[in-house]
Amino acid sequence: MPDTITIAIDGPAGAGKGTLARRLADYYHLALLDTGLTYRAVAHMLIDKGWPLDDVAHAIEAAKLVDLGHLDRKVLSAHAVGEAASRVAVIPDVRKILVEKQRQFARSPQGAVLDGRDIGTVVCPDADVKLYVTASAEVRAQRRLAEIEANGGTADFAGILADIERRDERDTGRADSPLRPADDAHLLDTSEMDIEAAFSAARDIVDRVLGS
Repeated sequence: MPDTITIAIDGPAGAGKGTLARRLADYYHLALLDTGLTYRAVAHMLIDKGWPLDDVAHAIEAAKLVDLGHLDRKVLSAHAVGEAASRVAVIPDVRKILVEKQRQFARSPQGAVLDGRDIGTVVCPDADVKLYVTASAEVRAQRRLAEIEANGGTADFAGILADIERRDERDTGRADSPLRPADDAHLLDTSEMDIEAAFSAARDIVDRVLGS
């Protein structure tokens, strides 16, 4: 196995890529970055300061201020922040600033795992291992509903599914860095897998690629 490795994980929301990224980073002792949090951090800053989400100048200012070492997942995981982030993420100059910060992170001395929407295609096209983690929209909606209910909340399955489908359409249809698997990415469909099966499959792919 190389002294340092970079693992790029892409895929739509709710497919399990975030959990897999955390598990793989822990298993291989690598630095971890959820790049989606960087866009959420920009959106959160805009919301916090009362700036419009389509205010390009302020969005650029916020992107420059984002500190990858201080991303509060609990705060940034709010649904409203996620919705706002998908709007901020289509601003080309914001993407340019954050992508450069993400690339710097990928050069961590101990190696890194990055997950997001354009890691294998844009951020780290030369990553040692590329995974594209996906699942059907219906399965992802059911997982999200179960998560909400497990935390004591209530939600409507149809509404969650519609929200996921809208986000997928935005992510795959945007002009700048659309969500798609890299040509050399390994596809991992988790629709019929629990997290342990998905982790085992992902680990097998990483070990096979690094071993070759």
